[in-house]
Amino acid sequence: MNEHQFCFIICTNNEDYTKECLLYISNLIIPDGYSIDVLTIKDAKSMASGYNEAMKASDAKYKIYMHQDVFILNKYFLINILNIFKSNEKIGMLGLVGAVKLNKAAIMWGSDRVGCTMIRSEGDKPYISEQYNPASPPHIVSAIDGFLMVTGVDIPWREDLFDGWDFYDMSQSIEFKRHGYLIVVPEQTTPWCLHDDGYILSLLNFNHYRKVFLEEYKNELS
Repeated sequence: MNEHQFCFIICTNNEDYTKECLLYISNLIIPDGYSIDVLTIKDAKSMASGYNEAMKASDAKYKIYMHQDVFILNKYFLINILNIFKSNEKIGMLGLVGAVKLNKAAIMWGSDRVGCTMIRSEGDKPYISEQYNPASPPHIVSAIDGFLMVTGVDIPWREDLFDGWDFYDMSQSIEFKRHGYLIVVPEQTTPWCLHDDGYILSLLNFNHYRKVFLEEYKNELS
């Protein structure tokens, strides 16, 4: 494994979004002695399968799994996440928004969240800052939002259970906890990224995968 490399991993189906995402990545300050790589997976069968494919293809220690519509605003992002991982060897994964404790329904946006990001408010209105307790110190959380997930160790994504586009992030969070790692959300006095996700188009399969998640991880959630 290359201890001095970051790899950005992006599942993509939109060339325009991907180009803008890569533009922001190109503006990041790279820590001395480190390098970056980018892997894009087109037309993946599922988020978990695409991420597994890229994880096996990269020997970078630090992998940044992110949506194509996420634009990193913090130019010191790589330096910041490197310092977080080096501060505690038990930290296995970090995100920018997470739930301290998941509610019984396993719905992240219905749980108390910490972190910070920028989103679009509605329609063509200007971007706003959506902040969850941003002045707090770094938090240990139960699960992180999948728009950006950074790992310091490789643990397979559960594509055997989550063969769609929902709950892969919460599943991976529990998998890291099963392996004894901590998951954290850092302090962000200003948002580190912008998530241009617009409207949720469909929750057709959301409840199906929620039930799969609850069945697989019921012991951890009880």
